[in-house]
Amino acid sequence: MRIRNLVPAVVAAIILILGAAPASAERQGTLEVVEGSPVIFSYTTTAPHPTNWIGLYHASGGGPADEEYVSPSLVWRYAPGTEGTVTLPADSLEPGHYVAYFLARDGYTWLTEPIDVHLPTDAPVTFPVDAAALRNARVGDAYEADLGGLASRPDAEFAKVDGDAWIDVAADGTLSGTPDGSGGATAQVTVEATAPGGSSARLTATVPVRPRGSALVPELDVLTFNTWHGGSRVNGYHDKQVRFLLESGADVVGLQETEGGAATRLADALGWYHWQSGGSLGVLSRYPIVEEYGTARASAGVRVALDGAESQVNLWTAHLGHTPYGPYDACFDGMDVDTILQREAESGRTGQITDTLAAMADQIDGADDVPVLLVGDFNSPSHLDWTEELREKNCGYADVPWPTSVLPTEAGLVDSFRAANPDPVAVPGTTWSPLYPRHNGSTGRAEPQDRIDFVYHAGEDLSVRDSRTLVVGDPATVPNHADNEWTTDHATVLTTYGVTG
Repeated sequence: MRIRNLVPAVVAAIILILGAAPASAERQGTLEVVEGSPVIFSYTTTAPHPTNWIGLYHASGGGPADEEYVSPSLVWRYAPGTEGTVTLPADSLEPGHYVAYFLARDGYTWLTEPIDVHLPTDAPVTFPVDAAALRNARVGDAYEADLGGLASRPDAEFAKVDGDAWIDVAADGTLSGTPDGSGGATAQVTVEATAPGGSSARLTATVPVRPRGSALVPELDVLTFNTWHGGSRVNGYHDKQVRFLLESGADVVGLQETEGGAATRLADALGWYHWQSGGSLGVLSRYPIVEEYGTARASAGVRVALDGAESQVNLWTAHLGHTPYGPYDACFDGMDVDTILQREAESGRTGQITDTLAAMADQIDGADDVPVLLVGDFNSPSHLDWTEELREKNCGYADVPWPTSVLPTEAGLVDSFRAANPDPVAVPGTTWSPLYPRHNGSTGRAEPQDRIDFVYHAGEDLSVRDSRTLVVGDPATVPNHADNEWTTDHATVLTTYGVTG
């Protein structure tokens, strides 16, 4: 299905062409925006077909950049003739940057080069939060952070209203300066963003300031976050995701279900570093990503420099196969344990976690030098939760050796949530699902509730201080979820580590 609903917004009717690559000799058409129009595209092609189509995607990713499916389009219409115009509905689209593709025969082969488009707005400038905590600074070290992406209008100009003398604010929202130690452990600055036309909004940013010569990041908050189709199942998802990430205090985030673009989109807004796959996986980090390890089937890894070469971590994010699903095999179909484990392999999860651990093996062996983290949506429970004490809750089963938790443990990784909360009866840590208490959301038989999202670690320089699940508000269940503040069908997991060394 190509249609993906975004948040309704007041969008100006003019689309500005930002630029288009020249059509190559192999292409069979042209595409351009009708000047001064709504989202109206004129097209020509020497290969007409009733199912040729024009689709719009976020500029941050998700489109068929390699002429292959990545994620559904935001809006689309057929373009069947040799020439003509197509109007794409704009009322569901937020202001911002997009890419339009002219594609052949219900597929993803380009008929011409994609073009960049921009949806401007005259709506008042806003911030998703009133206050934001930024990455750490240290006395005597040059510091920089970016607030520009937090403003709802990219044409807004920033100015400093008040705050610590060492912090300068550029018109594009860049903060810079060198703390001198005179302001204590926390610096603060209030900025104002003003858009053409006069609307303005203010935000207060705080900067933790570490003493001269001390470790820059003595405590690390690690989050795993399945974004649920990038968040697009919920109205206003972008601001809600940004607000959650800022308020969570996360320093590094492993993302799943990014639709090929959520990591880029969120990093642009937050002013963070990121890595984005062409599919499900992504990473966000307040601190520089200095190496990318690529993908290993259903996982991918990066190296993050918390404090230059002095303190670094390896972070892997994983999204394992979702079907067949073990708790359904147990609770709905009553299969024996051997059959359940066989179907775990059939789902791809056993092979995926095996390949992930193989890719991480050298890093796990060297974790006392550079700590390593594995986070993600494993789509399978933990053997630490299917215990004798929870037999009744787990549909009469106990001591099920779920491979996606047994194998990481055998490889030397520690389940941080169970390290912090060792009693699964007292603290179950359920992440699937706040939106599906019943199989169809609000109807159907009771949905098995399990902990399927994890934060694992290895390395003597990491010590678990806390680990908890996070859900914002009291989300309505499917199918009444569209206006939830919470943008996903999973709970997230946030682990706080002490960092030494």
